[in-house]
Amino acid sequence: MATPDQIQDHQQKLKQVVAEVGKVVVGQQTLINRLLIGLFTGGHILLEGVPGLAKTLTINTLAQVLHLDFQRLQFTPDLLPSDLVGTMIYNQNQSVFEVKKGPIFANLVLADEINRSPAKVQSALLEAMQERQVTIGETTFPLDRPFLVLATQNPVEQEGTYPLPEAQVDRFMLKVHVDYLRKADELAVMRRMADLSFRPDVREVLTKQDIFDIRDEINQVQVSDTLEKYIIELVFATRKPAEYDLAEFAPYVQYGVSPRASIALHRAARAVAFFEERDYVLPEDIKEVAADVLNHRLLLNYEAEADGVRSTDLIDAILRKVPIS
Repeated sequence: MATPDQIQDHQQKLKQVVAEVGKVVVGQQTLINRLLIGLFTGGHILLEGVPGLAKTLTINTLAQVLHLDFQRLQFTPDLLPSDLVGTMIYNQNQSVFEVKKGPIFANLVLADEINRSPAKVQSALLEAMQERQVTIGETTFPLDRPFLVLATQNPVEQEGTYPLPEAQVDRFMLKVHVDYLRKADELAVMRRMADLSFRPDVREVLTKQDIFDIRDEINQVQVSDTLEKYIIELVFATRKPAEYDLAEFAPYVQYGVSPRASIALHRAARAVAFFEERDYVLPEDIKEVAADVLNHRLLLNYEAEADGVRSTDLIDAILRKVPIS
């Protein structure tokens, strides 16, 4: 068990992490917060947003501040699973096959434009995400801990893409929509990046051991029975909206969210509480991350698309209607 002083020290270090990333990245506070939630709760993150919003830069800077290995992989239609996980190479001098490990052997893996590669590459990545191990030839290698996959997909260019199947999307703990910056932030970005002599100097703040310790501390955050039941009610409301006084959404829902959603919501809410320097979860913590946890797991039908109803509309309505009892 961590002492209160250790917990306080870690909470201060987390603020330093955000400040260090802020030396390079302007704005995008929600993105940084969600990346930290994923890292400390062992969840993977799907990022969606138009190109040029500093997704890659944010992740790269975070890896430097946390002293973690970072690999970026550009997914293309001709990418093979061996390009991701590695392969066996014949060594002529010693007449043996040697393992050449791929870029998946890192702590933070950025899978850029994941929907541009065929299904077999996507499934190789998702197997690594789920099992946290990779098989090359006949040997299985465990992946380094912590292991976090951040996958990006651009919503703009839908031609030439292979959409992720629902079962695979479900393995991502959060789906974060990265939006344009505010005017003041964009002005700061322009001034900073237009300066050719700009060389950010970021310090390492956390060690790997700190990361594991923070994980254990987040695991000690208390969630009351009432709030655990509230999470279950939220999840069930996506499956049977009519029972929760949301009959107008019932014709639009094809599938509600899976049990993975309730697990992810529970973990994420505890992380939010920890970042706020509390050892207990409030309803606001659950509501803050609910949209990011639920939106990609909720499958609406074509009628919803035709009527302009989005999954976020249903989630907003659920958060308004479902009582905490």
